[in-house]
Amino acid sequence: MSSSPRILTFDIETSPNISFTWGLWQQNVSLSQLVKSGEVISFAAKWYGEKKIYFHSVHHDGKEAMLGAAYDYLNEADIVVHYNGKTFDVPWFNAEFVRQGWSPPSPYAQVDLLQTVRSNFRFPSKKLDYVSQELGLGAKTSHTGFQLWVDCMEGKEKAWNLMRKYNRQDVALTEKLYDRLKPWIKNHPHAGLFSGEDHGCVQCGGMRLAKRGTARTASSVYQRYQCSDCGRWQRGNKALSRTIMKGG
Repeated sequence: MSSSPRILTFDIETSPNISFTWGLWQQNVSLSQLVKSGEVISFAAKWYGEKKIYFHSVHHDGKEAMLGAAYDYLNEADIVVHYNGKTFDVPWFNAEFVRQGWSPPSPYAQVDLLQTVRSNFRFPSKKLDYVSQELGLGAKTSHTGFQLWVDCMEGKEKAWNLMRKYNRQDVALTEKLYDRLKPWIKNHPHAGLFSGEDHGCVQCGGMRLAKRGTARTASSVYQRYQCSDCGRWQRGNKALSRTIMKGG
């Protein structure tokens, strides 16, 4: 039975470390100076193809319930889409999960759009806000800077309302960027693994593949296709011809 992959876009917000220091410039903070380490304080998440953007936080849900919601989303996802999530968001969640004594959620594939931007494009800035605006997708929500995090840590309702808006907008931008960058994403999980259609687009699962010349390797020639839906290039599975290599 064919099905579409469950694609989850998410973004987290964390609190800063709190420590005692002797100065303000180029400080080396030892563990003995650390008063409280940072933690995940909120996250927003959206299922691809659905309208609702979910938001959970330590303020609205409590710490364990917030993490439980994140765990459930990841456990259900086949693919997660994020921006710098491989080195930031996912390791933060994993650290929170293991502190709770939980086993890892079920395995999921990751699409980190920051890696796609870095490997394909030369923009003056690789930040989500800049790239999104450069491509006409919108901008991040303006806020009060570091003071927003301070106010949220103090439990101020107005600040949390802004944090919710800010966090959700990051997810909305990330999903829009995912749609724009689809044909540029290397090693995207093959959509046919979920749909059961092995002749469709590897990226989006679309069946409208147009023949566009041939692709050549050192020993074989393959039919080359371009998806009419997302623009992704790919080659056929069967060689049209092969060169017999003879040893000297």
